[in-house]
Amino acid sequence: MFAAERRRLISELVATSGAVSLRELARLTGTSEVTVRRDLRSLEAEGLLSRRHGGAVAREALHEPTHSEKSHVAAAEKAAIAAAAAELVEDGEALVLGPGTTTQALARRLTRKRDLTVVTNSLLVAQALSRAPGVDVVMTGGSLRGSIFALVGGDAEHALAGLRVSTAFMSGNGLSAERGLSTPSMLVAGVDRAIAAAARRVVVLVDHTKVGVDTMVQTVPTSRIDLVVTDAAAPPDAVAALRAADVECRVVDVDPTAG
Repeated sequence: MFAAERRRLISELVATSGAVSLRELARLTGTSEVTVRRDLRSLEAEGLLSRRHGGAVAREALHEPTHSEKSHVAAAEKAAIAAAAAELVEDGEALVLGPGTTTQALARRLTRKRDLTVVTNSLLVAQALSRAPGVDVVMTGGSLRGSIFALVGGDAEHALAGLRVSTAFMSGNGLSAERGLSTPSMLVAGVDRAIAAAARRVVVLVDHTKVGVDTMVQTVPTSRIDLVVTDAAAPPDAVAALRAADVECRVVDVDPTAG
């Protein structure tokens, strides 16, 4: 692959996903991380993206991938992460599930639980659980952010403020040891903080394309994250940095036929 073709592909991948790790870019372009770093420097100089530790984000880190865009990325990995997360949930618990394609995958695996209460600001999570006889679904209210099918704003934050549940399952656009979980959207960040504050335990579900990546707005600092569930393609140095910051990390294997 010629340099111009490779850089065009990198630019398209970052623009579509919002944030992509260095390792993933190297894998998708079939080249070394050293070469990708050179490409990222060139693309940043052209104003096409912004470099971050461990990868790159869309220009000015302001691009928020839509649900449609995200649903096609790392589908098998998200399925494996969701399966591992479902094992953490016991009958009779009260949970909060944030928005995202991975939390939506988790919701699909909770439909056979009993006496479960799930609070969510995600229309997709609520839809996945809508016919589960043993699950009581509570919506936060708020203003609809159509790109990700999530409720945001002051009403959503207020609905979460008085709650105390056992576990919050969250995702995001980036996760690093330095900054924790992050998102390009300030509106989403406000609700994500309220979700984390409502739970005794915070579990972050992120596939490898988000590990080691920073986006614009910090949502949950590393010190507030209890457990990260990710897949085996996550950059080992980024996972090691999270563990060094006293965050438990569970790395799951992936069934390539899943998704």
